[in-house]
Amino acid sequence: MSKTIFITGAGSGLGRGTAIGLAKKGHRLIATTETTSQKTDLLREARDLDLDMEIFKLDITNARDRAQMEEYDFDIFVANAAINEGGPLAEVPMDRFRALFEVNVFATLETAQIAARKLVKKGNGKIVFLSSVAGLSATPYVGPYTATKHTVEAIAKTMQKELEQFGVQVATINPGPYNTGFNDRSAEEKWKWFNEEKHFTKKEDMKEQEESLKNQYDPQDMIEKMIEVIPADNHKYRTAWPKEIEEKIKKDEKERWELEV
Repeated sequence: MSKTIFITGAGSGLGRGTAIGLAKKGHRLIATTETTSQKTDLLREARDLDLDMEIFKLDITNARDRAQMEEYDFDIFVANAAINEGGPLAEVPMDRFRALFEVNVFATLETAQIAARKLVKKGNGKIVFLSSVAGLSATPYVGPYTATKHTVEAIAKTMQKELEQFGVQVATINPGPYNTGFNDRSAEEKWKWFNEEKHFTKKEDMKEQEESLKNQYDPQDMIEKMIEVIPADNHKYRTAWPKEIEEKIKKDEKERWELEV
């Protein structure tokens, strides 16, 4: 059955691929982008493919942009927009840390609140939070982003319990490291402020962690999973993907219960 799906952060990466893929499946997409240039590019592709997509610029940190959500009726809201930045938590500049929370937590919750009011009024619908495996695990030098996604996990779990009585479903999707450029940009950002002479974190340790970026997964695999899960009436509360990442997270979580300091 065709659904109307509202997705933020559709200007690039997994969000863009998923929005296009869902539209190809016959769903009506309200796809928003952070910038006007992303909007123009996505509009061009949607027209070339003759897809049923309404596309506009929505910077989720902008109150006037967020207000545009009120004009739309939808069945499913996908809170996908996010930014990523790494760095050692003991030394990350607080303005950078706050900037991540502003987008990934505060603005994300504000958009989810607008969606919740609409869906509660309707008596049905679904909110999907794009979390991350970083919301379930901890990797050195990815702490700022990880902290925001752990918070998103708490928000989603709580809202799931609070909105259930109103007929509104809440779920998370937790992608592993996919080669969209998102993680690579994050790794680069910390070098704009990190100073070997000033900071005690070892540059070599951070460089070593970045080596893992050479082994990222094909984004199309995650996009296909999102296309399957987002419009589905019934599925697991959490979708961590790929499967081997889910198993690793479960193993790490078990070990953490036994961890001593």
